[in-house]
Amino acid sequence: MQAIKEKLNDMSHMRKAKAEAKEEEKEEKEMAKTRVQVAKEIRMAKEAEAAMDLHVSKAAEKVAQQEAKCAHNLPTAEAIMDDHHGHHGGAAGSMGHSASMTNDRHHDTGGDHARGASAPVYSTGANSLI
Repeated sequence: MQAIKEKLNDMSHMRKAKAEAKEEEKEEKEMAKTRVQVAKEIRMAKEAEAAMDLHVSKAAEKVAQQEAKCAHNLPTAEAIMDDHHGHHGGAAGSMGHSASMTNDRHHDTGGDHARGASAPVYSTGANSLI
């Protein structure tokens, strides 16, 4: 009777050990599959990065070609400083008006100043757009 109990006990331990070994093998297979997936993702990321670098370098080449092609069409610094009226740069020149156009003493409003009509007031400060 004792021998039968021992035999059943041994069989129970064997089933548990076999189940544990099978579970460990399953976990190892999952880990290996995960490692393969990670390696694949890393490879794909490296390929995408290389492709992006290629696109960036091609874009830089095209920009350089376009700049070289259009270099003769760029305005000179002197032309940039002159406004469309031929006035040379400065704060008023950068706004597209000469300094005299923003000063009401030099601006003809067409009003009748003799009858008390007031001339319009133009702001000359940096906050003139407020």
